[in-house]
Amino acid sequence: MNKPILVTGGAGFIGANFVIDWLAESDAPVINLDCLTYAGNMENLASLQNNGRHIFVKGSIGDCALLVGLLEKHQPCAIVNFAAESHVDRSIHAPEDFIQTNIVGTFRLLEAARGYWNTLSADDKNAFRFLHVSTDEVYGSLKKDDPAFREDNRYEPNSPYSASKAASDHLVRAYHHTYGLPVLTTNCSNNYGPYQFPEKLIPLLIANALADKALPVYGDGQQIRDWLYVGDHCTGIRRILAAGRIGETYNIGGWNEMANLDIVHTVCALLDEARPRADGKPYREQITFVTDRPGHDRRYAIDAGKIEQELGWKPAETFATGINKTIQWYLDNADWIANVQSGAYRDWVEKNYTGRN
Repeated sequence: MNKPILVTGGAGFIGANFVIDWLAESDAPVINLDCLTYAGNMENLASLQNNGRHIFVKGSIGDCALLVGLLEKHQPCAIVNFAAESHVDRSIHAPEDFIQTNIVGTFRLLEAARGYWNTLSADDKNAFRFLHVSTDEVYGSLKKDDPAFREDNRYEPNSPYSASKAASDHLVRAYHHTYGLPVLTTNCSNNYGPYQFPEKLIPLLIANALADKALPVYGDGQQIRDWLYVGDHCTGIRRILAAGRIGETYNIGGWNEMANLDIVHTVCALLDEARPRADGKPYREQITFVTDRPGHDRRYAIDAGKIEQELGWKPAETFATGINKTIQWYLDNADWIANVQSGAYRDWVEKNYTGRN
């Protein structure tokens, strides 16, 4: 049997999609470590309940003893690090959580990986990889006519979230250059797709629309993002893990720049067709413009040319195909939405959006 990989944050949105994808495409087992905070959800992994190659461990990347024990016991050939606090608005309200998980947690994971890697045979050392999943937000904000972010753009983070991810990226780079740890870093654009927690734009829109609630749009809604279907992100990570050059960074993007308001209108139009309102009115009537969040970056855009040229990867989904798949998944999984909208989620929505109208 192939050697296992250790995936951290594998019960969250992108991590769960990656674990499911990995087990479908590979014979190698997955050790899945997640501390199951509000966004980590075992329901995301329900399809793997009887899969013997999926070994779930509840725990934190900040737990040094746990990390060391897992690495010694399972002897993985790679670590893929998704574990992170990842929501800008939450980082504005509670930045310390982001410092602890994204910076301190990544440091402890790197230390455990370094110690483990140094015990391996020469062949296993050469084969080992530490892949760190990051975000395009570390690059800051672009003006309307600026070229898209490339891997050599300087870091200019503008929120506690993006600053914490930038710091973690720098730690990963340092562990390669100082200790020789064979690392890879990916910086992705805005993901969307199945299992995304409904604090993020697209699932929030779908959930609120179906519940006859307001569809909140920050500011004028002209903030531009590049949108990447989560399934494409997973294939990109697998490709980088298999063939990426050690020490390199690869941007993973969808080549889909769209303004937030255009996303809202698209989701509303598709829901009008797929699940019309009982009163026959368009979902657009639920759009509500709210006060913009502090330091809101105006535009992100990813140039994914490097991964295409070096590794032959490019996204399979257009935004049109990806958003249709996404909306259908949420329509087919109403129970999942209801179950994740716990009291903690309702408290968060109240805290973040009350008073913004």
